[in-house]
Amino acid sequence: MSIEELYEAYRKPLISYAYRMLGSVMDAEDIVQEAFISYGRLEEPDAIRNERSFLYKIVTNRCLDLLRSSAKKRELYVGPWLPEPLMGLLDAAEADPSEIYMRRESISTAYLLLLQQLSAVERAVFLLREIFHYSFDEIAGMVGKSTANCRQIFHRAKKSIQVDPEQSLPVHIAEEKLRDFVSSLLQGNTSRLLELVSEGAVMISDGGGKVKAARVPVMGFEQVTKLLLNLLKMHEGKFAYSFVSVNGIPGFRLAMDNGDQYVYSFSFKDDKIQSIYAVGNPEKIRHLPAFEQRDDELGTL
Repeated sequence: MSIEELYEAYRKPLISYAYRMLGSVMDAEDIVQEAFISYGRLEEPDAIRNERSFLYKIVTNRCLDLLRSSAKKRELYVGPWLPEPLMGLLDAAEADPSEIYMRRESISTAYLLLLQQLSAVERAVFLLREIFHYSFDEIAGMVGKSTANCRQIFHRAKKSIQVDPEQSLPVHIAEEKLRDFVSSLLQGNTSRLLELVSEGAVMISDGGGKVKAARVPVMGFEQVTKLLLNLLKMHEGKFAYSFVSVNGIPGFRLAMDNGDQYVYSFSFKDDKIQSIYAVGNPEKIRHLPAFEQRDDELGTL
């Protein structure tokens, strides 16, 4: 295959993989672009027997290098860290229909936070096997470990990534609940909110020290709803909002009159909202398209 054909065939899935590794859309795009440049500079590209595996190896190594070099920066990050929000599903459109659910679930904010609990190598081995279906022999060559070691790493990582498929709502139901949630907030309907939000709910806000955001997670139904209702009261009429797909799951985007923006995503448990994730760090949302609001969205949130 020519470099142009390889780019067309593998660019999106490679970005999808790098995004899951890094939690950064922009870094993922940069690394994949660099990988194709490196491939294009090979003196004997015809000697590569498996171009796809070779490209994944380059991207894996660059992701591992970046994660190691940025470890100190993560330790100094102001407030909770959340992955950059993603609009759309990356490679889900190209996936087999039977895999689309898993592809969507594995880019959710909740799933990406679970991946952050793994070491960089564990994350690479787990993703290459679980999501991209490489053999352990192939993975061993990508991460510089033995096949047996990669098998052990994968099984250890899989035990850490506990995902219950029954807790994930179909997209249309999640969207209905989210719209109901927003409507109930606007109306101050705490009785209805209690039916929609788990008693053990948690809200995590990532402002990166650059915009207003809670520096620690807010825990419990009362504290979460109190915070949101107080924010509504303080900034009434100063927000516009739009429902969007965030990391494969219905969410919404807020635009403040001072130019700040926040992207909200959610996770559900027992048909109720369990976690609310709000990303306001401008460096993490600068890759998003311009804010748009449809006529059916009132713009008072």
